[in-house]
Amino acid sequence: MDEKKYQLHTSPGLFLRTEDIERLLALRDGNCALLYLYLLGRGGALDENEAARTLGLTAAEVRAAAERLRRGGVLGEGGGKPLPPPEELPEYRSEDILLRSREDRSFRSLVNEAQAKLGHTLSGADLKTLFGIYDRLGLPCDVIMLLINRCAENARRRYGEGRLPTMHAIEKEAYIWCNREIVTLERAEEYLGELDRREEQSERLRQLLQIRERQPTATERRYMEEWLAMGFPDEVLELAYDKTIEGTGRLVWKYMDAILRSWQSKGLRTLSEIGKGDARPGGRRRGEKSGGERVWQGDDLERAERLMKKE
Repeated sequence: MDEKKYQLHTSPGLFLRTEDIERLLALRDGNCALLYLYLLGRGGALDENEAARTLGLTAAEVRAAAERLRRGGVLGEGGGKPLPPPEELPEYRSEDILLRSREDRSFRSLVNEAQAKLGHTLSGADLKTLFGIYDRLGLPCDVIMLLINRCAENARRRYGEGRLPTMHAIEKEAYIWCNREIVTLERAEEYLGELDRREEQSERLRQLLQIRERQPTATERRYMEEWLAMGFPDEVLELAYDKTIEGTGRLVWKYMDAILRSWQSKGLRTLSEIGKGDARPGGRRRGEKSGGERVWQGDDLERAERLMKKE
């Protein structure tokens, strides 16, 4: 089989960004973790048969893991080389940047817009960072301003009104965009649209889970991201939440996770399919008394109950 090349979303060497670690952990899949380490040690090159032998998996399991990593945002297809880390960028001199800002109208406009958005005059170090994003990473000015606006919105959401991102945070985000080939206005708008849709889904899930007066913890976010990645409609997530509350009296994340994973493993995607999947021979649902009362003690909850007993 021809070798397939993946672009790892990380810097060269055995280094993992926090964002990739969180996405990898959110998958909760040992095959994905093994495959990611395999790819990390081989610069993204994947020979499915060789990987299967090395990892003790089948080729089909390797393909499935690669697809889960791609869908989870940990891998991107393509043979592009990841950008070097910031410390390997050219050391720009202040006089060169000032000269460029006088001669390059686009960069001068970018500086003015960035200062207006961030609410202060950029320091010499900030100018060097912004110039590196513009010159070394090659992002167009309109894309850079979308990126800065996004970072500002993230800072506001995370820390409250009036908080603005540092240039270091903007630089980190610029590397993420470049390594994911978000280098045109069209691709940036598409990417931001995807993020907005994901955030809308996440907000609906937060409301469903009754998380209103606080931000989810890192562990809770990982559960939520994984559940959303499963692709269940809102009403199925609500049913899983209801079953969790009925079975435990509170939101137990492992319990709800086990319910959703049980449905996913059986290919049950909708309320109708789940209802049929819960049905027993003779027309009654698993756990349903003869009078029609639902007690939800069927096979789909056994795994969740075992987890609860372990705790």
